[in-house]
Amino acid sequence: MKSKKIAVLMGGPSDEREVSLNTGNAILQALREKGYQAIGLDLIPQQLFEQLKEHQIEVVFNAIHGKYGEDGAVQGALELIGIPYTGSGLMASAVAMDKAVSKRLFLAAGIPTPRSRLYRKTVDKQKIFGEILAEFSIPVVVKSSAQGSSIGVTIVEEENQLLPAIDQAFDYSNDLLVEQFIDGREVTVAVWGDSQPQALPMIEIVPHSGRYDYRSKYTKGATDYIIPARLDERTASQVQQAAVSAFTVLGCRGIARVDIMIDRSNNPYVLEVNTIPGMTATSLVPKSAAAAGISFADLCERLLLSATI
Repeated sequence: MKSKKIAVLMGGPSDEREVSLNTGNAILQALREKGYQAIGLDLIPQQLFEQLKEHQIEVVFNAIHGKYGEDGAVQGALELIGIPYTGSGLMASAVAMDKAVSKRLFLAAGIPTPRSRLYRKTVDKQKIFGEILAEFSIPVVVKSSAQGSSIGVTIVEEENQLLPAIDQAFDYSNDLLVEQFIDGREVTVAVWGDSQPQALPMIEIVPHSGRYDYRSKYTKGATDYIIPARLDERTASQVQQAAVSAFTVLGCRGIARVDIMIDRSNNPYVLEVNTIPGMTATSLVPKSAAAAGISFADLCERLLLSATI
């Protein structure tokens, strides 16, 4: 692999561009420290093939968050031209990115997940408003069905916040997901592997604001991360099993991060699977890997060596 030209694909035009650039540059530095011939490429979707050809790229390390990089578009393009890439394949990426579809698969596989309902943008907003109040108790979660980094997500705590939350979710996609609010603790589980995936040490997330939103995720010092999560043996086992099952049912590979809520009775609920987890200074997967004795550079190298088509 050290004889190959490697591109760390980052940036792009999505709403998660800045996070992706931070992730990509950290990975790029780590791979260079390991002696790999790696360059950074800022994704221009319409020019991707030309970008790869110009630099004679043989392997792609995908660090694109959100649109194109996490929804299967880049994966499909790379498969067309036979270039190996890191992370999950086209189908797993597309399914994991669509929260409504992934939740249906969780339910079919018996994986616990919060009760939810999908709404299309074509439905009258007042009708959506009324149905949410009738079917869900407040607080309730309103989110875009195809965004990451908590973009387009609102925890509605008062009735007058509901319509603005609906508008915000529709600003980011044509579908929104309304989800039962789980009152409890949030944990995240990094799952690694392919045919026999394994969970890395679990992280308990304790945001100072009480809400793990975009600011809490990407502001240093805004959130405490407790490793290992403060769970009894039975709950820890259930959480790990749910995370690995979610990873497996979506067909993920490489590494992914599974976000889970645990209610007051210690029942876990899978929220979503992130197939391109962040690799910034405040990101969770590197913290989990470090708790397992895997340095950031070693983690990046393992991911690179798992690249496939």
